[in-house]
Formats: sequence, C-alpha cells, structure tokens
Amino acid sequence: MAKVGRNYIMMWMLFSILLILGHSVEAGKLRHFKWDVEYIFWSPDCEENVVMGINGQFPGPTIRATAGDTVVIELTNKLHTEGVVIHWHGIRQLGTPWADGTASISQCVINPGETFYYRFKLDKAGTYFYHGHYGMQRSAGLYGSLIVDVAKGEKEPFHYDGELNLLLSDWWHESVHHQEVGLSSNPMRWIGEPQSLLMNGRGQYNCSIAGAHYSNSSSTKCSLRGGEQCAPKILLVLPNKIYRLRIASTTALASLNLAIGNHKLVVVEADGNYVQPFAVDDLDIYSGESYSVLITTNQDPSNNYWVSVGVRGREPKTPQGLTLLNYNTNSPSKLPTSPPPVTPLWNDYAHSKSFTTKILALMGSPQPHKTFHRRITLLNTQNKMNGGYTKWAINNVSLTLPPTPYLGSIKYGLKNAFSLVNPPENFPNDYDVMKPPVNPNTTTGNGAYTLAINTTVDVILQNANALSENVSEIHPWHLHGHDFWVLGYGDGKFDPKRDERKFNLKNPPLRNTAVIFPYGWTALRFVADNPGVWAFHCHIEPHLHMGMGVVFAEGVQHVNNIPNQALACGLSGKMFTTRAANHNN
Repeated sequence: MAKVGRNYIMMWMLFSILLILGHSVEAGKLRHFKWDVEYIFWSPDCEENVVMGINGQFPGPTIRATAGDTVVIELTNKLHTEGVVIHWHGIRQLGTPWADGTASISQCVINPGETFYYRFKLDKAGTYFYHGHYGMQRSAGLYGSLIVDVAKGEKEPFHYDGELNLLLSDWWHESVHHQEVGLSSNPMRWIGEPQSLLMNGRGQYNCSIAGAHYSNSSSTKCSLRGGEQCAPKILLVLPNKIYRLRIASTTALASLNLAIGNHKLVVVEADGNYVQPFAVDDLDIYSGESYSVLITTNQDPSNNYWVSVGVRGREPKTPQGLTLLNYNTNSPSKLPTSPPPVTPLWNDYAHSKSFTTKILALMGSPQPHKTFHRRITLLNTQNKMNGGYTKWAINNVSLTLPPTPYLGSIKYGLKNAFSLVNPPENFPNDYDVMKPPVNPNTTTGNGAYTLAINTTVDVILQNANALSENVSEIHPWHLHGHDFWVLGYGDGKFDPKRDERKFNLKNPPLRNTAVIFPYGWTALRFVADNPGVWAFHCHIEPHLHMGMGVVFAEGVQHVNNIPNQALACGLSGKMFTTRAANHNN
C-alpha cells in the first residue's frame, strides 16, 4: 500500500508543475434550481422525527455544476413560523456578498411564504456543501452537497476512474427549538452528545449494521431490508479501480475520524484547494471541512470493507457511523470478514495534529504574502453573563447579531444599526490561557472589524481553558468570502517573537476552515480583497449560537447591485419604504 501512495505522490508532482490555481474560468452555464424548504417527517437513524427538508427530501438535493457556471436557487420558505437562509459553504461569492446566506450579516431572513433568488458564480472547482445559517437550522437537517467540477477543457491534477460522495453529520432526537431554549437558559441546559452519526443522512440508532457478528461486539444487529430511509448508502465499487471519495462534514458538534478497512486514503484536496498528496490510514475531519481522497480498490474482491466514522475531540457517547465499500463481485448484504476500523482515542491529539500538519499546498498554489498589514488576535473563552447565563466570547465579547444586516447598514450609512465601537484586537498579556478565567463575566456586542480593502490580515486564534478546570475544547473556525493560508499551529499562548519563526510561508495550505486544538493557537493569513461583510466563527452550531464569532467588513462601498429584497428588514427596510413613499408623492 505504501508503494501505491508513493506512486500517487510522484504522479502529482508531475501534474502540479503545470497547475495554476486561481485562474479565471470561461463563462459557464446558467443552472436554475427551484427549492421549497419545509419540515417533513423522516427517519434519519430509524427513529421517526421531524427534519428540515428541501423538496420533500433529506438531505437536500445535491448541486452539481462546473467552475464558471452561474447558479440560481429559487428558494421558497414553507416553514410557516420561522425565517430561513442558506449559506453556500466554501463559495467565495465574488461580487455577490448578498448571496452568502448569513442572516443579519449579508441578508434578511426569508420570511414564511416568501421566495428569494440566490444568484452567484462558482469561481473554483472543489468539494463544498450548503446549510442553513439562521438559528440552529443546520442541526435541524437543512444541508446538502455542492460539487463543482473543473471548467471545460481543464483537468484535475490526478486520475480517477469513478467518484463517491460522503456528507457527514450528527443527529439529535431532541428538536433544535428545545436545544436553543436550553442553551439560552439560566442555568444552561447543554444539548448533550448526538444520538447518531449520519453518512449521507443515514444512520442507525440502538442497533448496528455490524451487529454482534464480531467477537468484540455486543451490538444488536439492525433489521433492515435496504429500502428504509435509515438504511446505509452503500458505496459500490469495481475491483482494481481508483476512486475519488469526496468527504464533507456539516456536523453541528462532533469532530470525526473516517477510515476504510484495509484501504489507504490519499488526500488530494482540502476545502476546494489542491494539496500535496499524502497517504493515511484514517483522517480527522472537523465541522466545516471538506476533503477529497483517492482510494484504490486493490483488496480481495471477494470481500466487502467497512467505512466507519467515529467521534474525536469529545468523549464519545455516540456509536460509530457505518456503511460498506461494496466490491461489485459481492452482495451488499455480505459483511466484511474484519470488524470496523477502530476510531483513535477521542483525546489522542497527537494523532490529530500529525494529520493536520501533513496538509500542505500543492506546488503551483498561490503563496502567502510575506508580511501583513494588520494582526487580530482572537481569544476564545467560555464565560458567564448576567448572573449565570453561559456564553462563548471572543476577546470577552459575545456576538449578538443586529436586526439590520451589516451589508445594508454599512452600504447605506444607516445610523444606530450596530455598535460603532471597534471590537478588541487582542487580550490582556497577563491572561492565563491554561486556567479558568479569574473573572468569568463577559458582555455582548455586535461591532464589526473594518478591514482596509486589499490589505493582508493575520488572525491568531488563541484557545484557552473553559469555565471548568482542565477543559479546553476543539474549535473549527470558518471564514466566509475568502480562503486563508494556515501558517502554523502551536501549544500554549502565542508569542510573536518565538512563534512567528515557525510560520510556513513556503507552502501553507489554503483553507476556509481551520481548527484550534485545546490550549493551542492557530495562525491564519488572508487578503481582504472581496468587498462585503463576512462572518468568521466557530462552526460548532451551539457555540455560534452562544456568541462564538466575529464579523469582518471590507470595501462595502464597492458592492453594487444588491437586491432590495436582501435588505428589506430593519432600518434598511424602513429606508426603502421611505424612499418609495417619497417617490410616489
């Protein structure tokens, strides 16, 4: 297997010399989708529940298009009692920041009964997904895959014979409304660990498709015929072929580890960007991340093989999610001869860091600017507010979004729409990130970081101890509207004099999501070259709900052609109404 990995790597080096990323793509097709969002009854893990579906299905429809295509989604809200928006995760929305799908940031929510037209260009090939970005609607099941193929006449820098897709998520039996109330209560009622892990929207609760077939298992075998909504989506393959497996994680909480029995995974893409290929037995994937891996089906074709996902970074109380890599010479009901791969220990962070630091940009990828114009250090802390409400805060400010979207209030110079106080750009030097906060109290705020257009910005994500002693959690941070270079990771408190020397300025990976490990820091660099207002936040759904995010605004004066409907609420909505009234008089 090691030889297979080396062969891929050598092949990639040849291809990468000819590869130039970030090129312009020719005008593509117009692809129109008509979607209705509504609650439906579904059984994601064999237990019937209410999920948020699109056109009567869960997960939502897969969008498949080509770089250069323009996508139009005609989205009608049929939820009756709540608004909705959809974020197109990883799509940079060049020139269309109003289509980013972030409530109170880029647009107003789409009210019940209303139809909103998202229109944007797919500027870059890659593995992406979409999801709800209002309240905790991602947890309710509002998500689906978004796959962008290379533009016509271009080739990927690797060969494969077929393609497979895995969209990973976690699932609770308790409704998101119940969860939201619990998180906002005093004392907080934590959502707990998910009941199930889903692969392409399918999992099994209180039973296992592996059952008690193996000596080390006491699980009850699921009684499935294959047509159930919770029946695993089998990955059918031919022997002696190379498959590209696209993997994306839209989990609300869980960090995951994925493995395929007896098969190496050669990582070739991360968050829509090509990486230097490397072979692993398993990979960690955090909420908001996506990967492509190549697998070679060169194992015994008389057997099938387990595909497993398990929880990492939190003490696992959720069983593995399972499906089968089914060699077509076998029945899909034939169980593998070996038990499912064992997920690494949840707190084996050395394993996690070893994988993460192997990810490097492919030769020919854009290189980071060697210097920065501005550095913002963001301390991640868990805090208390108003006598006992639990919050997550950044530099001791817990984000609360305003009723008027920032894009409208900044573009039209509306007063009193949000706080004009600049958010803190650092935290006190004497703050001990290894201990609970001495003063746990925090405040809320909705100020935005204003970035000068086309400047280079460094962000240092600094993790810390939570409210309880000896607790520091993993946080995957996602930036809207941009990719960033991940310059490095480290343990303890970031020290510029010591740690800047460790930065990788040669071939750091371009990502849109990056993790900070417990008690550690992660250094990012990006260019503020996309006019708009962009969210930057922890991709763990309850953490964002509790305030773990910030807002970046850049070059908003250069944004044009914003549909009025995107901003027809709050102060911008009142402004449009006043203008219309004056026009009619």
